[in-house]
Amino acid sequence: MSDKIWLGAIYLKDEGGYEIILRSLNHYKKRLKTLGSSPELKNSSAIFGSLLQQEAMKTIPKIDAMTKKIKDALSDDIVLNSLSEDRAFLVKALSCYESDINKAQNTGHEYFLKLVGDLPFVKKDLDLVKNAVDKINQFSD
Repeated sequence: MSDKIWLGAIYLKDEGGYEIILRSLNHYKKRLKTLGSSPELKNSSAIFGSLLQQEAMKTIPKIDAMTKKIKDALSDDIVLNSLSEDRAFLVKALSCYESDINKAQNTGHEYFLKLVGDLPFVKKDLDLVKNAVDKINQFSD
């Protein structure tokens, strides 16, 4: 019986997938830092908003550590393969980026437009995000 190969490692290193992952992590961090200005949070209760902001501040150091880990993985196959354990976190960052691009596009809300930046440019990332999620979750025998 053979070990499963994480195809996400090939995607990240050999196919340049690390670029969209790093952009997504950077966006996720920016999103968490500006959570208090989010229109969704402004419409929620003060207690709920406060709890979300506390959790966001706990997540930011994890994003920084993940960013470093991905950069290290580009030159270290052991670290690269260990990223398979972080699939859920990577997908969460990618999903946040995708969601905010869609919100900027669909609502035109200033918060989301400012958050994603150059909308015509980042809209091109939507296909890259979908591909990244597929590849990160994929294994082969």
